[in-house]
Order: sequence, then structure tokens, then C-alpha cells
Amino acid sequence: MTTDPSREARADRPDYTPFAHLTVPNADLYRLVMGAFLAAKERFAVHLRPEDVYAALPPQRRPVEADSVVKALDSLVEWGNLRADPDTARVTAVEDFYRKRFIYQLTRAGEAAEEALAGYDEALGRRGALQAVALHDIVTQLRALLVIAAEEEPDAAKAHLALSSLTGRFEALAENARAFMGSLQRTIDLHGVEVEAFLAYKDQLIRYLERFIQDLITLSGRIALLIRELEGQGQVHGLLRLAAVREAADAAPDMAESAEARAYVRWLARWSGLAAWFVSGDDRESQARLLRGRALGAIPQLLAVVRQLNERRAGRSDRSADFRTLARWFAEAPDDAARHRLWRTAFGLHPARHLTVDADTLAERATRPVLASTPWAESEPLRISPQLRRTGSYERRGKPRRVQDRSEERRLLEEIAAKQTTEITAARARLETPGVTRLSGLGELDPLAFRLFLQLLGDALATWRPGTTSTTATSNDGSMEIRLTALADGTTAEVHTPGGVFHGPDHIIEITDLTREVPMPKADAPPQEDR
Repeated sequence: MTTDPSREARADRPDYTPFAHLTVPNADLYRLVMGAFLAAKERFAVHLRPEDVYAALPPQRRPVEADSVVKALDSLVEWGNLRADPDTARVTAVEDFYRKRFIYQLTRAGEAAEEALAGYDEALGRRGALQAVALHDIVTQLRALLVIAAEEEPDAAKAHLALSSLTGRFEALAENARAFMGSLQRTIDLHGVEVEAFLAYKDQLIRYLERFIQDLITLSGRIALLIRELEGQGQVHGLLRLAAVREAADAAPDMAESAEARAYVRWLARWSGLAAWFVSGDDRESQARLLRGRALGAIPQLLAVVRQLNERRAGRSDRSADFRTLARWFAEAPDDAARHRLWRTAFGLHPARHLTVDADTLAERATRPVLASTPWAESEPLRISPQLRRTGSYERRGKPRRVQDRSEERRLLEEIAAKQTTEITAARARLETPGVTRLSGLGELDPLAFRLFLQLLGDALATWRPGTTSTTATSNDGSMEIRLTALADGTTAEVHTPGGVFHGPDHIIEITDLTREVPMPKADAPPQEDR
């Protein structure tokens, strides 16, 4: 017995015939018929008869004859979208066995094809959004996980619900951010965008970006701190294990043994994705920081597009207008000779009269000028150097220059970088408060610490709104967090620096260094007794 190699090759390849109904005539009717089966599936109806399908079609798009639906059903069976079974339920006589009666149901391939098409339609219609509310929800769920982790015996149900809500909000945030930035770039490039609609929309878009960037700066550092605190306590894996155990309880009997391990791997991957989105590593930036930079860069790009459109409206010349004018000149030219002259004048396609121009060439051209219309065959030949013909260059090939040793410069740069890192670390340590204190209690600050303090204070005051009494902000690099609370006693704070004295209303202030490592609790430390 021999096997057909072509059949084996076809078996190895996936079968895409269930998508054939998209590229044939009457494709709209096939989509409507498949939509009727999907709607029946939502009602838990498995089989449909041709008259059921015909009745389920929209009246305004329903074909006149029911035979068209029967032919469409037979074609979908041939492509593998549907399966046809003999309809014996309504047989009442022997003659009925010889009549063509079938009931139809979706196949796995047909159902998978419709799910793929639904995902395709959804992706085309998705514009995405920058969900600032999701950032607040993530902070809330991380704080809830901290409370659950602090319990002696964490509740599996609470841990599973908190983790499910956390990962759900995070996945929606990440997916919508990717979709929004993609649509934003198409808006900047003016691909498929009406100019008038863009000009009316750009102010709202810029305010929307600024508001999200402000929330992202404020909350991303707080989220990163909560993630580090959870990982520092070493209880993340325990919470993930509880969620995996609870999720595996609903697994099918034949998959119960490996369900817990697979569920734990999925939860670990979700947590790793969440941490990588908000916490930067040694050799990579977090996705939140990349998103913030991309959103910040989109604002000047939008303004540049607006400026370009305004310049076009003001009547300034641009390339597209020049080409349209040139096309009109070509259309108005009286003959081909005029069109050729216009072509040479517009694009500079004049006859080439030289390869190089030197003093001797210029002197000879001055005494014996050559007209631009002189054909090459009738003009005098140009003498070029044999070395240029052979090597393509006048320069002599010789020993290459020695590579300059810049190790000393690199060492100096490394020393400068190390010194700056030490100074910045010292400035952060100087600004970090042991707890809540007054602004007037900061004391004297050196120039670097004072400059860092002004940046933090500016970030905090940028979030201040009328009626606000307390605010929290994070530095642009996510390394420092400041909590500022206004005082009603009218006192004034003074911060002394080598360059002068900084005056301002006194506030309650708390500054935290987010880059400082969270101390690990000692498991074997005995409880301290009250003395």
C-alpha cells in the first residue's frame, strides 16, 4: 500500500478554505448566513433549517427567493464552514426519504473563521484610549494585595479576585494605549484624516494628552513603589500560587493534574508583564516611561502639523502646490517641444558637458564656448586621468591612519559620570525626609539639592488645582515622590542656599526616594517584647 505524498503535504498545511466565502460573488449573503448561525449559537440553538436561516436574515437584505439561501448553505458546506445532516425529523412518508432535506450547523473551522473575522473588524474599528482611571484602579488593587499579603493566612478568594481585577485593568490599559498611540501616529501623518476634522479636534487631543501625562507622571512612580514593596516582602509568589490553586479547581477532570502548574505559569507571566510595564530594569526602560516620552513627543508633532496646515492655508508655496502648478503648465503647453523645454527647465535635465571643472577647463570654455544644445558626439572629448578611470578617485591609496587612543577621554567621562551619580545620590539623601515635616524644617540646601528640590516642588505645584489642599507628585524620572499639604496658619517658610534665601508659604512636606531598596523583613527575627 502506497501513500500519496501530496496528500501528506496538504495535511501538514492549515486549511484556509473557510475564508473562501469572503472573495467570491455574493460574499455579503454568505456573511449574513454565517451571522444567522452565530446568533443562533448565542441562543444555544445547534441546528438550523434553510427556512430558519431565511427568516433570520434582515428583511431589507433578505434575497427574494429562498433558493438563494439554500445554494449559499450548500456552498458553505463545501468550504467547510457548515455541516449538513439529513433532516429525518419531519419524514412522514416513504417519498420524503428521497427529497433533499438537510439541517445545518457550524463546524469548528467555520466558528474559528468567524471569530477571526470578528477580531479583524474589532481591530479596524478600535481607536484606543489612554485610561487614566485604570492607573488609579491599579494603585487600589496593589494596595489591596499588600493588605492581603500582610495577613497570617491570606484568603485565596480575595487574592484571586484582586489579582484578576489588577491584571484585567492592566491588560486593558496596555492594549488601549498601544491602539491609541497607533491611531495618534496616523493622525499626525494625516493618513485617512480629514483636515478640517483634525483642526477642530487637535485642541481636545492636546488637552487629553497633557491630562494623561500628568496622571502618568503622578501615579507610575507610586505603582512602581507598590510593586517593589510587594516583591520586597517576598509574598508575590504566594499570592500567585493561591490564585492558581483557586483557578485550577474548575479545571476539567482530564486536565486537573497539570492545571495548577499551568495556571501558576500564566499568573507569573501576567505579574512579570505588569512589573516590566512600570518598573525599569538595568538595561531597559519601563513601558510607562516609553509611553510618557512618546506622548510628550506627540504634542510638538501635532503643533508642527497644525503650523504646516496653517502655512498652506496662508498661501505659502509647498511641494504639492508646486507640482499641481507644474502639471497645469504641462497641460497648457502648445506642443511637445514646449513640454520638453519645460521638463528640462523644471528638473534641470541639461546635457552633461563635463565631469570635473578646474581652472584650465574654465579658461578653455571662456575662449571656446560650447552651446548647451551641442550633442555629445559632436563636442570635443573630455580628457580624464587614467587613475580616475581605474580607481574612481584622484587620491592615492596608502597606509590608513592610526586609530586614535581615546581611553583617557573615556576614563575622564566615566569619572565625571560617577561623580555626578554620587552627587545626585547625596542630593536625594539630603532631600529625603524621615517622615512628615514642615517646609521650613528642610534647613540649608546645597545648590544641587536645591535645584532638585525646585524640580520636585514644580512637579507638585503643576498638579495643584483651585481648592486643592494636598497633592502627590513624582519626578520626571520616577526617582522621587513628594507629598505636599497646604497649611492654613499663614506661616512663611525660608530655605537657605549659598545663593540666597528661598521664601514661600509654609507647607507640610514629605519627600521619598523611590530608588532606595525596600528592606527585606527577617523571617527568623524573634518578636520584640514591650519593656
